[in-house]
Amino acid sequence: MEISIKDIENVKIGNETDAANGTGCTVFLFEKGCPCGVDVRGGGPASRETTLLLPTSAAQVIHALVLGGGSAYGLDASGGVMKYLEEKNIGFPVGNGVVPLVVQSDIFDLTCGSFNVRPDQKYGYNACINAYKDNYQDGNFGGGTGATCGKFTGMDFCTKTGIGSYAVQCGELKVGAVVIVNALGNVYDHEGKCIAGLLNKNKNGFEDSEKLMYENASKVTENKFTGNTTIAIILTNALFDKSRLTKIASMAQNGMARSIRPVHTSADGDTVYAASTGNVKADQDAVGTLAADVLSRAIEKAVHTAQSAYGFKSSKDIMAG
Repeated sequence: MEISIKDIENVKIGNETDAANGTGCTVFLFEKGCPCGVDVRGGGPASRETTLLLPTSAAQVIHALVLGGGSAYGLDASGGVMKYLEEKNIGFPVGNGVVPLVVQSDIFDLTCGSFNVRPDQKYGYNACINAYKDNYQDGNFGGGTGATCGKFTGMDFCTKTGIGSYAVQCGELKVGAVVIVNALGNVYDHEGKCIAGLLNKNKNGFEDSEKLMYENASKVTENKFTGNTTIAIILTNALFDKSRLTKIASMAQNGMARSIRPVHTSADGDTVYAASTGNVKADQDAVGTLAADVLSRAIEKAVHTAQSAYGFKSSKDIMAG
């Protein structure tokens, strides 16, 4: 049964959107702390504190996760999230205070909107305030404000995308995904139809990015257009530790591969997190399989809810002619 991503307990989600400058961030707050795993497949991730999630690291929970814009510059947003959580005394106890454990990944949106404006501590702090206002929505919001896809030949023929979510419930088990689609490749729906990506010369349909890549396979490109990264989080109320969540994040990458082609290239920074917010008993492989499906459908939602902006057409406007 389909549910809202907001129906998954023990997590608050907030968007901070800078529509004027084409950037923003989305924060996931875990007041009680929650285990989290990560799987990185792209060759160029912009991330912060991801080593906390390694099975060999001491930390067993995190207190927040940020998905944002601004590439490596935007990682400053986590400072604002830490400030907000510290004010609420949420974090890892360290004698006379707390240290909030905040993980972040960013997309490269610097070629969409203003290059010189990136999420900073104020963005992160405001996103936390908005999480308590329950302001999350799909489309050109939060970290997805400046997202695009289909950039194999650069920005002139790409499609405007955004942030999307999808969640399901099976008995007591809930599994959902939130994803920012900022891909080098094209996006396909569950029927295999291309719904976003590299535009044709008339900008009224799509070229096949994979085919174009194959046709140019003999040309070695040392610096492909590097403004790409699809980042996502799987949220589940099933009880797992971070080691098992790492496997679930790995399985969820199958959903990304199902929907985006090409994907996981050296020019992408594709990253999937998986977080456990509840105590429901569930089979790890079943949750991982569900995670791949909800991520694939969230990718579609990120395409279908996006609006044309910053000179880039959305899928629905392209399809409408």
